[in-house]
Amino acid sequence: MPTEKDYTIEYYNANAADFAASTVSALIGDTRERFTELIPEGGRVLDFGCGSGRDTKCFIELGFDVEAVDGSDELAKIASEYTGIDVRTVLFQDFEETDRYDGIWACACLLHLNDDDLKGVLRRLQRALKTGGVLYASFKYGDYYGEKDGRFYNYMNEERFAGIFADVSGLKITDTWLSDDSLRREKADRWFNVLMVKAAEQNECSGAEQAVPGRLIKSRV
Repeated sequence: MPTEKDYTIEYYNANAADFAASTVSALIGDTRERFTELIPEGGRVLDFGCGSGRDTKCFIELGFDVEAVDGSDELAKIASEYTGIDVRTVLFQDFEETDRYDGIWACACLLHLNDDDLKGVLRRLQRALKTGGVLYASFKYGDYYGEKDGRFYNYMNEERFAGIFADVSGLKITDTWLSDDSLRREKADRWFNVLMVKAAEQNECSGAEQAVPGRLIKSRV
């Protein structure tokens, strides 16, 4: 029986061109700015689950040293052509890097992981960050968990993310906020956004000691 990973990747491989065309113009500049203002000039940024390559291209234009990966072979090909860099095909659960990135941008991609895989991938991203490095992630807002439109979805809210994050050490949540759909679709989902930082001393800032901040800010975009 296909796993969540299998049929989600199959969906993106089969619909890569349409998906890339529909998301490349999403208006998320304000969210990117919240992330990039925390990255040192010329810092190394990973676009994790880069999709069309939209954000990868923006990070390159801003002068960052950019790498990008996606779980879909077809999306990686499209993003490589669009950005001019080699986008690697890497399954999120197989990603392996250590102390490499000043920032990791995981926009609307981790929402395709079940709870156990999400915890494991967050740990992998924590290891991939340099000390003080920044991780951004976004999820559809709510409590849905299961198949939808040919893909597996794991929606998040404040309570659910706090439960997931309690099992992830070495990261500290610095901000959370809600934003509207960036494609201006009717009856669209809202989004739950999280900024995290790799703690200098992992034993002092475990996930279990961190609560998701209660402040919810409506994105200006």
